[in-house]
Amino acid sequence: MDTKITGTVVRATGSWYEVLHEGSMLRCRIRGKLRLKGVRSTNPVVVGDRVECEADEKGDYAICAILPRRNYVIRRASNLSKESHIIAANIDRALLLVTLRQPATPPEFVDRFLVTCEAYKIPVTILLSKTDLQDPEAVAAFGAIYRGAGYEVATLSVHDGTGLDRVRKLLAEGTTLLSGNSGVGKSTLIRTIDPSLDIRTGEISESHGKGRHTTTFSTMYPLAGGGAVIDTPGIKGFGLIDIDDAELAHYFPEMMRASADCRFYNCTHTHEPGCAVVEAIRRGEIAPERYESYLKMLDEDEKYRK
Repeated sequence: MDTKITGTVVRATGSWYEVLHEGSMLRCRIRGKLRLKGVRSTNPVVVGDRVECEADEKGDYAICAILPRRNYVIRRASNLSKESHIIAANIDRALLLVTLRQPATPPEFVDRFLVTCEAYKIPVTILLSKTDLQDPEAVAAFGAIYRGAGYEVATLSVHDGTGLDRVRKLLAEGTTLLSGNSGVGKSTLIRTIDPSLDIRTGEISESHGKGRHTTTFSTMYPLAGGGAVIDTPGIKGFGLIDIDDAELAHYFPEMMRASADCRFYNCTHTHEPGCAVVEAIRRGEIAPERYESYLKMLDEDEKYRK
């Protein structure tokens, strides 16, 4: 038996980690010193991490090192005693599931998720889900806002099959993070794409119109059609972290494009004369909803962004 191996974390429960190594699954704990070694996150080891594991004299493995990450998706931790919560690492793309009703995904959640992915250079496709239940005019308006910003927006309905071929193609290429609020249909989508997977699904609460959590721990699943998908627990909020006010506009692609023509190189796009971003909004080239999100992120309380 090898006393030291390298593998990929495919499931993280907080106490145990399942690590895939050469087709075999190892159940590992985390070394205490690794947990405490200057870690600012609530979860120092996450799904997608490449890790080194070492066996003790009994043959039990422990994660002893995390190899450098090429990217990750991070948010403000709900436990404010820590600074951040990393959702997943080393991903090739993200699919963000959004619904406009049953339940409604808050626009600020969408924009904060997109900003974080832009900051870590992770391409995002927005999946406007449950389109058979959505208002067509609202679907068209949402698509116009985000396609105008430069994102791919694909409509999706597991009920009638709309968009499933596009999702299959995206999922077959590398490792994909599937994210969204509770109740938007992440687990249902994965089970539809690959029925062999044992994914729990839940219903929407009738009294609140919100989703119930069905995924308890983040898990990476290999797909029969190729690639792998990381299913994450439904996220209620998405606070930004480690993004300065001065660089925030860089992560709104449509604002970044327009800002090249601003009079001042350090324009904040809030009050300066000769701001090309404000002019682009007046001309209808940048959606005012996206600009409002930008302003809210600039103004949000320090507990949301450090």
